[in-house]
Amino acid sequence: MKDIPVFTTENGAASLTLSQIPFSGKAYITLRATKSPELLLTECMDFCRACGAETLYAAGHEILFHYPHAVTLLTMRGTGSGSPGSAALWPLLPENRERWREIYNRAMEGVDNAVCLSYYDMEEMCRQGDCYFVHEKGELLGIGKASRGRLHAIAAVRRGAGARVLSALLSLPGMEEVTLTVASTNHRAIRLYEKAGFLVTGEETVWYAVSEDCQGKILDKEKDVW
Repeated sequence: MKDIPVFTTENGAASLTLSQIPFSGKAYITLRATKSPELLLTECMDFCRACGAETLYAAGHEILFHYPHAVTLLTMRGTGSGSPGSAALWPLLPENRERWREIYNRAMEGVDNAVCLSYYDMEEMCRQGDCYFVHEKGELLGIGKASRGRLHAIAAVRRGAGARVLSALLSLPGMEEVTLTVASTNHRAIRLYEKAGFLVTGEETVWYAVSEDCQGKILDKEKDVW
């Protein structure tokens, strides 16, 4: 299922992230431009549910402040380690891409706002050339995706190996100054990054949980006000 970058109705424009519905039943709505945010949100929710979404999140407009907060995407910044230690990085190749995808999807299961990868996504991942397996003395420690000062993903397959996987990825060329995004509810990852010297420097997106029950109460409240 493909995302819809520009979803338009007579009530405005939004972006719909639908690609995660087959994996988690979740869809994400970003309100872009609207003078009738609740009506646009309703249309987006109806469309997402018609596509099979069971859980809906929305961002992008102050009207959403009335809904329950779900998760905030935090920006963190730090510096590279300069040395991988005894770890070695092996690139993602067509012949091992399914193994990489398996590890990634298993690690991201249950992580708020995480993206699961399909078989077709891996073709693009191979072309990008910034995905790696991290080994140490013949043992697989984990995987990661990093390039040009951006840490996109990290997953350890051995308990306690997260720091070594992170250090290896930070030793890549161009990773002297590093930016990453992490969900505010992913406390384990945040602790890992903080131990490596990363600091929270801002917020990228605040997602709110939207439902018909909450929406009905808000619409009724607005009717009482007006």
